[in-house]
Amino acid sequence: MIEFFERFQPTTQALLATLFTWGVTALGSSLVFFFKTINKKVFDTMLGFAAGVMIAASFWSLISPGLDLAEEMGFNPWMIAAAGFMGGGLFLFIVDKSLPHMHLGLTPKEKEGPKTSLQRSILLVLAITLHNIPEGLAVGVAFGAVAAGIESSSMAGAIALAIGIGLQNFPEGAAVSIPLRREGMSRSKAFLYGQASGIVEPIAGVLGALLVLSIRSLLPFALCFAAGAMIYVVAEELIPEAQSNNNSDYATWGVMIGFTIMMVLDVALG
Repeated sequence: MIEFFERFQPTTQALLATLFTWGVTALGSSLVFFFKTINKKVFDTMLGFAAGVMIAASFWSLISPGLDLAEEMGFNPWMIAAAGFMGGGLFLFIVDKSLPHMHLGLTPKEKEGPKTSLQRSILLVLAITLHNIPEGLAVGVAFGAVAAGIESSSMAGAIALAIGIGLQNFPEGAAVSIPLRREGMSRSKAFLYGQASGIVEPIAGVLGALLVLSIRSLLPFALCFAAGAMIYVVAEELIPEAQSNNNSDYATWGVMIGFTIMMVLDVALG
């Protein structure tokens, strides 16, 4: 797999990797053809798993190499990491408040962002799409770091990150399509809405790779920025949703398993 990716330019690598993560989103959405509902315990475990993967990826694949790179480039590591991390969270906060959307399990009256007449289905897709912006960005930045010749980055590590993001996209695809089917939407339409939430990942991935290749000195900040945005999503939405059905044990073990799998992927392959 490493040799396959090495044949391409960094932006193409990022595009291929994020097309994979989008494909896994579609695969998760395809569950709607087999199920109309999903057990709440299973659903909460899946959300917890997604959160665990994102937490582990944020440190092992983004913050840690960002700290190493900042030191290599003569910057103050903790200042760069703190600024990037908080900047990523602030970016997602602004986007969260600027775009109308609705979190899973809530009623239309509990939608967030500006007032809108958009349908519930569109608001659900927008909510998951917000998740996927930092995920695609993280993958693109990781491949850009490899192309930039950063000692602490590797092709195996970037691929491991893409695999981890793909794994946690599976439950996110199902989390959109199955609730829409339960509300009466046709299977095919629910599937289309579910997979559509992942379209932003290839766009963000290519933009992330282009950005760090154009401004190499920005890379340590960009790595931590992507991590901050991902942790914002985990803290603001994934974990609260996973805990909302009084299945805290299942959600917690989902986090533990997701974190462990992503950590093993990154350390073993990277």
